[in-house]
Amino acid sequence: MNINPIKSKTDYQEALSRLEVIFDAKIGSPESDEADVLGLMIDEYEKKHFPIEAPDPIEAIKIRMEEMQLKQIDLINEIGGKSRVSEILNRKRKLTVEMIRKLTTRLNLSPELLISDYQLTR
Repeated sequence: MNINPIKSKTDYQEALSRLEVIFDAKIGSPESDEADVLGLMIDEYEKKHFPIEAPDPIEAIKIRMEEMQLKQIDLINEIGGKSRVSEILNRKRKLTVEMIRKLTTRLNLSPELLISDYQLTR
């Protein structure tokens, strides 16, 4: 096993190529161990060079609604009337603490994500 640190884009591409070759190696084999180490190194490089920001609260709600196949009308109990749900999802009005509490439970989202600040549209 000859593993070098990933210091550049070239190193990163080479590591990805090598991982692709040994990805399905038999567990317990030297190639499997190499794949484990390469996977960790690639993950660290990606976290540092290609960070993914968490979505804002409204995007998070929309993503979860899509995952759960919910429509706006399905959030009336958590947000309020049909027009209130529309105002929230269209960024015309901010989420309240009570809405956040209810959405946290209904959509299984973290409160920390839902209390993040976001811009309203005018």
